[in-house]
Amino acid sequence: MRIRAPKTANVDLDLTPMIDIVFQLIAFFMVINNFEASRADERVKLPENEFAIPAEAAPPDELLLNLGYERNAAGLITDGPFLFHRDGRSYGPDEVPTVLTREAKYTSDLGGDPADVTVTVRADATLPTGTVRDVIDAARGVGYVKFAFKATATDPGGATP
Repeated sequence: MRIRAPKTANVDLDLTPMIDIVFQLIAFFMVINNFEASRADERVKLPENEFAIPAEAAPPDELLLNLGYERNAAGLITDGPFLFHRDGRSYGPDEVPTVLTREAKYTSDLGGDPADVTVTVRADATLPTGTVRDVIDAARGVGYVKFAFKATATDPGGATP
């Protein structure tokens, strides 16, 4: 009796389930992405504090002010201080009152009240306290009354988490 070699079967893989899983993973990671971090300006190096805790949720009406310096690739300060605005421009200290006036007018035009808006200040750790105070005074001058500050948490031993 003659034994024949079995014919090789062509195996076609159905990639549809794998593509479905990939799209579901992409959708999952888009949903859980931290969009708050995307508003953070990397040019601002926050101060460290052992008592800094993340907010449970962002305030409903928030004006985020990133105050810091232009830095080179090594992280050394090259220019500043600046207010890094969401429009992509950097404003010097003398231009901050104009920017805040424009923001307050924008809030009013939308039917809101600047007094209801929380001004969140992300100031560079090396920024002089007087500069932060001047920005807060300018914000108060146009009607903002609520303020919050951002910092980076450290453990009591002094190491960054």
